[in-house]
Amino acid sequence: MMDWTDSHYRSFARLLSRHTLLYTEMVTTGALVHGDRARFLHFDPAEHPLALQLGGSDPADLARCAQMGADWGYDEINLNVGCPSDRVQNGRFGACLMAEPALVADCVAAMKAAVTIPVTVKSRIGIDDRDSYEDLVAFTQAVAAAGCDALIVHARKAWLQGLSPRENREVPPLRWDWVLALKRDFPALPMVLNGGVTRLDQVEELLSEQQIDGVMIGREAYQNPWLLADVDRCLFGAENPVTTPQQALDAYIPYVERQLADGVPLASMTRHLLGLFHGCPGAKAWRRTLSEQAHRPGAGIEVLKAAAAQVRPREALLADA
Repeated sequence: MMDWTDSHYRSFARLLSRHTLLYTEMVTTGALVHGDRARFLHFDPAEHPLALQLGGSDPADLARCAQMGADWGYDEINLNVGCPSDRVQNGRFGACLMAEPALVADCVAAMKAAVTIPVTVKSRIGIDDRDSYEDLVAFTQAVAAAGCDALIVHARKAWLQGLSPRENREVPPLRWDWVLALKRDFPALPMVLNGGVTRLDQVEELLSEQQIDGVMIGREAYQNPWLLADVDRCLFGAENPVTTPQQALDAYIPYVERQLADGVPLASMTRHLLGLFHGCPGAKAWRRTLSEQAHRPGAGIEVLKAAAAQVRPREALLADA
């Protein structure tokens, strides 16, 4: 979710669900060790619970960065060994590390020794020709023995050569059955399924009868953020914070105003809102207005309000509690 799940998006997502665990974009160890760590680690306290996702392959650097994240106030440190992009591979992190389970285990052990908050791993079910279930089991054994607190598994293998990152999200077949089998083989290891989940009823079914411990939703929650608005009721037995997209937007406007006052361009925030009114009358006009006007110099809250005025109101979209 590079360039997507920044602090602006996460602040909006938190208005839709108070309980969903949110994750940062993947931050490389090099960016934290050698760059402006405040830029990469900053978040609004309202974003809790929040996990910091790291990319790297040097145990000492990962331990140092995990400590930074813990000191900054994150609730979890996650090591990404699932991203297949060329840039990530060239830095020797992401999905290519699945070929080196012993190294991943060393990284996990080093981070565990550095922090007291949970350390988790996000992986694929395999890469290239290392794509047998036995390979996945061996990888899982290694990270579990190192003390991994949870394994998040994207239920597709990754082709490191020949497919783009987008194709790697769509072309290799989904194998939810492998992830569910892995949970049965490692019952003591908390396990989260990722990939292809687009509806809350799917999540409820996967969580039923302890098939899996959690479900991660990425792009669907970004492209159709209203999906998150019924999570608290459906999955946590809590009251939903908002019942209509307009209420969510009204709750977000004070955040937008504060950011504008700090010099943040309007488009940096509105780009995360394009799918808010998905399925509502006027959604196309909403998207068009934001796309055409929010990037203009000096664009302010009036653009957001004008775009919202083109959406015809509708009754509460959530199921009755």
